[in-house]
Amino acid sequence: MSLVEYNVDETVAIVTLNDGENRFNPDFLAAFLDTLDQVENDTEALTLVVTSAHEKIFSNGIDLEWVIPIIQKNDIDTAKAFFYQLNALFRRIVTYPLLTVAAISGHAFAGGAIMSCAFDFRFMRSDRGYFCFPEVDLGIPFLPGMNALLSKAIPQYKMEEMEYTGCRLTAAQCAEHHIITKACQQDDLLNETLAFAKSLNKKRAIVQEMKLRLNQPIINAIDKEDPPYIESGQFNIG
Repeated sequence: MSLVEYNVDETVAIVTLNDGENRFNPDFLAAFLDTLDQVENDTEALTLVVTSAHEKIFSNGIDLEWVIPIIQKNDIDTAKAFFYQLNALFRRIVTYPLLTVAAISGHAFAGGAIMSCAFDFRFMRSDRGYFCFPEVDLGIPFLPGMNALLSKAIPQYKMEEMEYTGCRLTAAQCAEHHIITKACQQDDLLNETLAFAKSLNKKRAIVQEMKLRLNQPIINAIDKEDPPYIESGQFNIG
């Protein structure tokens, strides 16, 4: 089984994350980016849905078991390359020429929750899973591009509370604060997400141009504000 794979249902490309907790490491990120390229270049899909094969977890973010030893060995070049690769995924999603919908099928923690914010719409399983940024307790400050991504999806007052406290939100709480479009029971999540995705049917060219303009602050933060932090090589992780 591939780390990331896709199938097409009418106008919707369904991408499934298959790597267990779907933690971000170079192999996983490369597979995800490659799959996005395949969907764009090899299909005529108009909407992208991303979900997870794990029964409890959408994505738990950065693979700390991989990255912490890299940083402890002072392999700064590898660490920098990883964060640029992670930003490449975030940037790819916010500029993708298809409308994008995350079907959050379980826990979305840390980088997994940040990635969720890059999507245009979010549906979330209501009976299991939290949406959470535990970085404050892990000692990991957000890059400017990450903050810009969060502000795309989360009201400022709630974003500040989540960043400063590390609180966990249920799907119902996410819906209350308009972080997600809808909270769904497990058995209904993918069907409801697909029904919504199939209703969109917007042409790629206008979608991408609108994204490039609407998400320009995020693009600028990733392209211009993040590199000085990454190049500093001061990764406070672990």
